[in-house]
Amino acid sequence: MNIALIGYGRMGHEIEKIALKRGHFVKLIIDISNTSDLNKKNLNGIDVAIEFSLPSSALNNISECLKCRVPVVSGTTGWLENYDTAADICKKNGTSFIHSTNFSIGVNLLFRLNSELAGLIQKYEDYKVSIEEIHHTKKLDAPSGTAITLATGITREHAGYSAWHKGGEAEEGSVPVVSIREGDVPGTHTVTWDSEIDSISLRHETRNRKGLALGAVVAAEYISSRVGVFTMNDVMGF
Repeated sequence: MNIALIGYGRMGHEIEKIALKRGHFVKLIIDISNTSDLNKKNLNGIDVAIEFSLPSSALNNISECLKCRVPVVSGTTGWLENYDTAADICKKNGTSFIHSTNFSIGVNLLFRLNSELAGLIQKYEDYKVSIEEIHHTKKLDAPSGTAITLATGITREHAGYSAWHKGGEAEEGSVPVVSIREGDVPGTHTVTWDSEIDSISLRHETRNRKGLALGAVVAAEYISSRVGVFTMNDVMGF
C-alpha cells in the first residue's frame, strides 16, 4: 500500500517503521509544518491515510482525505463529538473509515473482556466499578479515549450504570474514571470491580507504542480494499 501519514510525532514514526517492515510505502507525510500539503494533488495515488494528529485538526484532516476518496485510519482522540460528521462524509464519498481510541490488539481484547465482565457481573449488586488510567505528561486529553471506551462498554452492558464521570468519588449509576499523568508512561488502564469480600481487576499495561502502531497498520490493510465505516471489532473478527 501507498500510505499517507498525518501526524509525525512519536506514533507517526513508529507507524512508519511498522509499515515499511510489512512491505508498504510511506508516500506522504503531513505534520504541523506542512499542513497545506494535505490536498487532492498530493493524495493522488495514496491507498490509505493513517491519522494521529491533534484534536483541533483531526476532523479537517480526515474530511480532506475522505473527500478525495482516500480511506482513513484515525487514532486521534478528543474530537469524537464530530465522529458522525466524519462517518457521513465517508459514506457520501464511497470510501472507508475506521476510528479507534486504541488500535492495540491487546487493548481491543481488553475492551471485549471488559464488556463481557460487565454483563456477567451486573446481577451481583455488591460489586462496584472504577477505572484508572495512567499516561505520560504530554498527553493532551483526560480521561484517555481508551478509558472512555472502557466506561462506555460498561454502561452498555451493565444496567446499573448509565454514565461515567471524572474522579474517584462514587456517584450512583456512574462509572468513576481517575486519570494520572506521570513520566513517559505509554498507557496503563485498570478496570476494578470491588466488593466487601473480594476484588476483580482487568489491567492492560502498554510497554511501548509498537502495539498501537501495528494495530493501526493492520487496520489500514483491512479497510484499504473495503467500503464503509468500520470498528476494530470488524478487524479483530469479533
